[in-house]
Amino acid sequence: MNVKELKAKQKVLNSFSYDWKALERGYTDKILYINVSKNEVKEKAVPAQMKEKFIGGKGYGLRLLWDATTPTTKWNDPENEIIISSGPIGGITQYSGTGKSLLVSLSPQTNSVMDSNVGGFFGSFLKFSGFDALELQGKANKEVIIYIDGVNHKIEIYEDPGYSNDSHILAEELTEVFADDEKDYKNIGIVSTGAGAKHSLIGMVNFTFYDSKRKKIRLKQAGRGGIGTVMSDKKIKAIVAKIPGVKGNLNNVANLEAITERGRRYQAEIRELDDHQCQMRKKGTANIANVMNDYDLLPTHNFKFGSSVDAQKIHSNIFRDKYFTQNLPDGCWIGCAMSCSKGVDDYVLKTGPYKGQAVIVDGPEYETVAGLGSNLGIFDPEAIIEANFYCDTYGICTITWGTCMAFVMECYENGILNKERTGGLDLNFGQYENMMEVMHQLARGEGFGVIVGQGVRKMKEHFVKHFGADAKFLQDIGMENKGLEYSQYVSKESLAQQGGYAMTNKGPQHDEAWLIFMDMVNNQLPTFENKAEALHYFPMFRTWFGLQGLCKLPWNDVVPKGNADTSEPHKIPEHVDNYVTIYNAVTGNNIDKNELVRQSERVYNFQRIFNIRRGFGLRKHDAQPYRACGPVTVEEYNSRQERYDKQLKENVGIDPTNMTVEAKMAAMRTYREGRYEQLLDAVYKRRGWTPNGVPTIEHLKNIKMDLPELMEVIKPLQ
Repeated sequence: MNVKELKAKQKVLNSFSYDWKALERGYTDKILYINVSKNEVKEKAVPAQMKEKFIGGKGYGLRLLWDATTPTTKWNDPENEIIISSGPIGGITQYSGTGKSLLVSLSPQTNSVMDSNVGGFFGSFLKFSGFDALELQGKANKEVIIYIDGVNHKIEIYEDPGYSNDSHILAEELTEVFADDEKDYKNIGIVSTGAGAKHSLIGMVNFTFYDSKRKKIRLKQAGRGGIGTVMSDKKIKAIVAKIPGVKGNLNNVANLEAITERGRRYQAEIRELDDHQCQMRKKGTANIANVMNDYDLLPTHNFKFGSSVDAQKIHSNIFRDKYFTQNLPDGCWIGCAMSCSKGVDDYVLKTGPYKGQAVIVDGPEYETVAGLGSNLGIFDPEAIIEANFYCDTYGICTITWGTCMAFVMECYENGILNKERTGGLDLNFGQYENMMEVMHQLARGEGFGVIVGQGVRKMKEHFVKHFGADAKFLQDIGMENKGLEYSQYVSKESLAQQGGYAMTNKGPQHDEAWLIFMDMVNNQLPTFENKAEALHYFPMFRTWFGLQGLCKLPWNDVVPKGNADTSEPHKIPEHVDNYVTIYNAVTGNNIDKNELVRQSERVYNFQRIFNIRRGFGLRKHDAQPYRACGPVTVEEYNSRQERYDKQLKENVGIDPTNMTVEAKMAAMRTYREGRYEQLLDAVYKRRGWTPNGVPTIEHLKNIKMDLPELMEVIKPLQ
């Protein structure tokens, strides 16, 4: 059935007209609420307190989700929501990295609150259509398409007439259906997931953006925590937003001149400095793959090792010179000078249902190169590109999939799995073809792929129950915390980064704090107090991007001249000043850099208490797998024996000369686990929390977040 025939079969389940009003200083002050159980559509006003204390983006999502759910709501209950929101800065075109959206939901993987950020057009188009947030609730009987018509100011819900399940085709179909003509493609933003999300807990969400130079529709991903699985469970096949077009000041900002001046300054930095720093315009985030290998930070064989002699085969220069199309403006939002959304054009697929077809592949980014490459013992750029494509179109998070398959491969090499248990597949490290078969199985909803799609935490339980695996060993090597798989950095030698992973609200994702270089390489955080200060500031500062609709990369992936000579070079103070200036210029407010952090503190502590309300969010939930902290196996210890022996002697005060490897490992473990407990104490104190990780009443009062509903949760735990 062709697209015209599908369009003719679309059955309208509800149509809702609304009064559109222009944004004012970055806000519409309206929420679009849709319940797909009842095909209900309505507008909701943003309460003054919500705007003041939650700002936008992730903040709005958390507030709405709290109000919609109870402490016992499950991820697949109709009451669970998916909230999509940008933020007051989101959608401006005069400064780079302003096209981000935040998705918030209860996670199938963690059973708690999940947030995930994503680029692409939809979040900004939602704003321009008249809404600060989209609040989705309920469960449809059949798959539906939601259409936000920002041209004619209507919301329509359609029964799916049979569009594709795979995101790269679905995006093309829906763009053709809802655009007036090819010139109108650039005015369409689409949200979807894929076939993999239907059969797993690790489904992710795709947002489209139209690449006007290539004349192709491309995808960006909200990958973490299984929000795509929630979307699939609700039978929301896709959400489409259409606007008349993007022009200079749709946010109706308070001071456009100030924003434009900072934008020009940043564009000049990119033009002059990027080629000499990270080469984001040529390599994207893949630029650090070889850097991580050089510093023993590139996850290899399920985070066992931090480097490999084979890593030169996936050096970022290879992606730049052979695969990434150069000299194209690869921005996932209009006006972004960083252009880091690299693409592999006309890649011919070698496996799966689209074998032999030429496609565009978005990325791979660093996390994908490491997760689908080195961590699996796969050092073939084309294998990584292939897996990247299928993860995207199937709706599977590349970070999560890489960590899941790395765990599977280590279990296979330790005899916990065998061909009988994997359905005949050899899953030793490096087995690319069989890894791809597992992924295709998941998309089909069959075989061993469905087991892998449950994530590391569920696999640990399954392997213990059904295969008699050693639970302690699986706990040590299973790289998950709170139910979320680790993103792709080896944290063994950076105590601060261990905290930056395991102390996160949602689970180990690097978007809260990336402190490896400050801590391990540059030794800028020698004391527990130094580390605690960093683990207070950076998670709060980086939370702010998620409140505003901002991408993190323009903050620190190119730095101004003279940054090294400032008093706090790790904070990139000139860029912090840019953000303060831009926020004030958009909203007309007058905050300083300290209030920037306070805005984030309110939302960050709210999320911590939200977790506590759901039965999580305490010290025991910040525990990390030992593989994140130190060597689990003899092989692992011996691979870095000189380093570990030296540490035992100099740091622990033990002479390892006559000790067995097992004895040395035990001594190292006692030392490292003790250090992590000391770090928890220091960080909790700095954040204004009790030793059990609960925000104190005094702290909530100090940050003006002593809301009655929060006090009710924490008072019994003080």
